[in-house]
Amino acid sequence: MTPLHLTADRAGERADQFLARMLPELTRSAAQRLLEDGAVTLNSLPVKKNYKTSLGDELVLALPDPAPIDVVPQNIPLDVIYEDDDVIAVNKPVGLVVHPAAGHPDGTLVNALLYHCGNSLSGINGELRPGIVHRIDRDTSGLIIAAKNDFAHLSLAEQLQDHSLYREYEAVCVGNLKDESGTVDAPIFRHPTDRKKMAVNKLQGRRAVTHWSVLEHLNGYTHIQCRLETGRTHQIRVHMAWIGHPLLGDVVYGSKKPWPGLAGQCLHARRLSFIHPRTGERVTLECPLPHWFEAVLTKLRAMV
Repeated sequence: MTPLHLTADRAGERADQFLARMLPELTRSAAQRLLEDGAVTLNSLPVKKNYKTSLGDELVLALPDPAPIDVVPQNIPLDVIYEDDDVIAVNKPVGLVVHPAAGHPDGTLVNALLYHCGNSLSGINGELRPGIVHRIDRDTSGLIIAAKNDFAHLSLAEQLQDHSLYREYEAVCVGNLKDESGTVDAPIFRHPTDRKKMAVNKLQGRRAVTHWSVLEHLNGYTHIQCRLETGRTHQIRVHMAWIGHPLLGDVVYGSKKPWPGLAGQCLHARRLSFIHPRTGERVTLECPLPHWFEAVLTKLRAMV
């Protein structure tokens, strides 16, 4: 597979941090493994994970094969919103995990994509995450885009970094928001005691920005639109809980009592817009609110 050439735009940044920043869906640990395996070189010499970049360094990443034998294609129905030779965007249902991991070895979006696309998926994120550019939580529904080749993947990853890939969500949060719009600019880091959770952490956290606006006030709840400027794990859920308005049905960051009829948080990835890697034209996609989300809105409107 054709190696990726990544040019350092900062001096003094650790190589593993640089890789994770340039390729957002490449975890820090995955970046370190690539470095330890000698998959990253500078001037034809292997780069160590603690190497600090100089401005203009050109690191060469030798990519793994896109799909392993043990991640098998599975005939899982996909709601395809858009597809061409470079990208595919699907409307992910609630309950579908994006990629295989501990506890979810199969039955994931990746398994479905492998069945649908064959070997036409990018390999940047390794054998367990072929094609995956960004993620949404298991219990969040809506638009997610995957890359069919490394050229498209790198382009989309760069758009995530420079915020030209636009992601808009709709959600219902608990309580009446006093303002009609606002911005939460609060860094997010792993929770200090619960490794499955994230938390606002101003000392260690990575920058996280969520712009929100009110769509409808609903008898003690608020239907909102959220636009991500960054894309941290659980970002909208953490930010809304931090300002005192956790998402309806979010038993991790809000009330431990589940909302009847909801499998998890009331959150849907409604719109996605990106610059097409091949044509340079902007593509804007939208998928409607799912029936369960509409049912929640109807129920809240009827409450006295």
